[in-house]
Amino acid sequence: MVWHKRLELWAKLALALVASALLWRPGRRRKPGTPLPSPRRVLLVRIDNRVGEALLTTPLLTTLKATSQPPEVHVLVHSKVTRVLTGHPEADRIIPFDRRLLWLGPLAPGIRALRRERYDVVVDCSNWSTPSVTSALISRLVGPHALVIGPHQWPVHYLHSLSVPARSDTTREVLQRVHLLSPLVPGAPREPMSFRTPNVGDSFRSWLEADSGSPRAVVNPGGRLGWRRIPPEAFAAAARALIASGRTPIVTWGPGEEELARSVVASAPGSQLAPPTNIDELAALMRSAGLTVCNNTGPMHLSVAVGAPTLALFLRMDMARWGHPLPPHRMVDLTPVADSGGDLPARVFEEVRAFAQELTARGSAP
Repeated sequence: MVWHKRLELWAKLALALVASALLWRPGRRRKPGTPLPSPRRVLLVRIDNRVGEALLTTPLLTTLKATSQPPEVHVLVHSKVTRVLTGHPEADRIIPFDRRLLWLGPLAPGIRALRRERYDVVVDCSNWSTPSVTSALISRLVGPHALVIGPHQWPVHYLHSLSVPARSDTTREVLQRVHLLSPLVPGAPREPMSFRTPNVGDSFRSWLEADSGSPRAVVNPGGRLGWRRIPPEAFAAAARALIASGRTPIVTWGPGEEELARSVVASAPGSQLAPPTNIDELAALMRSAGLTVCNNTGPMHLSVAVGAPTLALFLRMDMARWGHPLPPHRMVDLTPVADSGGDLPARVFEEVRAFAQELTARGSAP
C-alpha cells in the first residue's frame, strides 16, 4: 500500500473512533443473542458504485420479505447503481445517496431527510475484509434511534448497535452478506441473487426474438478491472468452443469495450457482435440465451441473478469468495494456467465446450 493510501486509511479509522465517541448514547449497544422485535421499516446501506455489490444485496431483500411479518424495506445506494435495483419486486424503495455537504453530519441534506424516516433497523451492508468507515458512519447518522447492525470489525463496530461476526464455515461473499441479518432472521437465509423482470423496448425485443429459435450464448469479455480480465484470445477460444457445440456466441460489451468485443468476433467467425445494451437489455439477452461465459465482474453476478447458467473465468481473484459454484453455474480459476505459462486459450476452449455439452445433455434428458 502506497504511503498516501495508508495515510488515508488511518485518517478514516481515526474518524470512526472520534465519531463513535461523539455519537455514543447509553443503552444503545445490544448483546449478541438479545431477542429483537420484528421491525416495521428496514434500511439497507450499500453505497459503493459497483453493479455486482448491488446485486449481492438482493438476498437480503428476499430474506426479509420471506419472514412471517415482512417489513417495509428501503435500500440506500450510490446514485450510479440505482439502475441495478430500481423496480426490484422486493424493494419498497431505492434511495440514491445524496453526498452533498456530508461533512455537516446530521445536518447534511441527504442525512437529514433519511433521519425523518425513523427506521427501526439500519443494516450496514459492508464486508469484513476492509473497514468501511463511510458506510458505518452513514448507517449510524441516518438511524439515530435505530438498531444499527453491521460487520464486527474494529473500529467501525463501535458505530453499530449490534455487530455480527463473520461466518467461520464459509468465505462466500453472498452467504456472508446475508448473514448480517442473522440477529433479525433466525434460520436459513435466502441465498440466490435476483433481478427484476427486464424492461426492454420494442426494437431490442425484436432483435432478441429474431433468432430465438437457434441456440445462443452470451460471451462478455469485458470487466471493470483490466488486470483480472482473461485475455481476448481466450474469449475468442470460448466463442469457437460454443460454435463447435452448436451455439451462436453473442459478444456483449460495455462502455469503452466495443473494440475488445470486435476483436473477439473477428477471431471467432460465426459469432455476432451484440448491439449496445443497458442493464435491462443485457439481463434479457442473458436470460434468453441461457448460457453466459464471462470474467469475474458485474455481468457475472447479473447472469447468475437472472438464472442463466454461467461459466465464470477467474484470474488472480478469490474464486471461493466471489464465485457462484452451485449448479447450473461453474467457476474456473485460470490463475495457475496463466502463472505457469500454460496454453490459456486451449484450457478455456475445453472448459467452455464441456460446459456447453453438459447443458445440452441436461436439457435433452428425460
